Amino acid sequence: MQNLRARFQKFASRHNGMDWSDLQLHLEAIYRGERSGLKKLHSLLEMERTGGEPDVVGFDSQLDAYIFMDCSPESPKGRRSLCYDQAAKESRKEHKPADSALEMAWRMGITLLNESEYYALQQLGTFDIKSSSWILTPHDIRELGGALFCMRRFGRVFTDANGAQSYFGDRGFRGVLKI
Repeated sequence: MQNLRARFQKFASRHNGMDWSDLQLHLEAIYRGERSGLKKLHSLLEMERTGGEPDVVGFDSQLDAYIFMDCSPESPKGRRSLCYDQAAKESRKEHKPADSALEMAWRMGITLLNESEYYALQQLGTFDIKSSSWILTPHDIRELGGALFCMRRFGRVFTDANGAQSYFGDRGFRGVLKI
């Protein structure tokens, strides 16, 4: 919780109008079992453990949930060198990656950012200037063998595509979690 608090205070512009004490009470109530979401606290710890530097970027009033996104400057180091999904991993004849972005996110209990979430994140800071991040890919693109990723280069944010089976040392994924 100390890392979350320090990050919350250091990057106050990511969550204008929110108060740390409200978030702390919310998370402690979950931990004590007074609110549902204990598994999501584990997911938040996994985001931290894999280098995501999760931070609050919003609040969903309908769900009464805080929205966390990976806010590490570059794609989280503990989630790189991954192809897009399990089908892509299985399609590789050799040099298979250790994992896939979708499968790892599922095990962590988080969701890959979609394109609009990625662009919204980029409004809160400068991310992925040396790396790139897989994002949720529409079904029609995935059916054709592709997958989308985003990055910031030359002061702009770009969406691009690769074969879903590809993987690179500087490409990982960013997640979103509502608690």
